[in-house]
Amino acid sequence: MNIVEEFSVGTPLEITLPPVSRLDLIKYAGASGDFNPIHTIDEEATKAGLPGIIAHGMWTMGNLAKLFTPYYEEVFLEDYSVAFKGMVFLNDVLTLKASLVSIQNDRYYFDVAALNQKNEAVVKGSAVLKRF
Repeated sequence: MNIVEEFSVGTPLEITLPPVSRLDLIKYAGASGDFNPIHTIDEEATKAGLPGIIAHGMWTMGNLAKLFTPYYEEVFLEDYSVAFKGMVFLNDVLTLKASLVSIQNDRYYFDVAALNQKNEAVVKGSAVLKRF
C-alpha cells in the first residue's frame, strides 16, 4: 500500500528532536565544512555578541527534511525552501512540523516549520514532494 495515497489536505507530520547538543554541532561542522566557531566555541560566540553558541541554520534545515524520509520510497523532495526566523541554542528542543496544503497531480505541497520549546518558529518554509 502506498502511504502517500493516504495523505489529504491538512495531513500533519511531526517529529520532536532530542535537545541540541554541542556534539551535534561539532559533527555537523565536520560534515559540512562550516567551522565558524560561533557554532562550537562559547567564547567565540560571546565575542560575536551572542548569548551562547548557536546551531548552524543548515543543521536545522536539514533536520526539518527528516519529516519526509519515511516516504522516500514513494516520493522525492522536488523543492525545499526555508527562511530562518530565529536562533537555535544548545539544549533547545525542536519540534519539526509539516502540514499538507495541497495536492496537485503527482505533487504534495507542504508548509514546514521548526519550533523551539517556547513554541517560537526558528525556521519556516515550504516543501514539494513528487511521486515517482
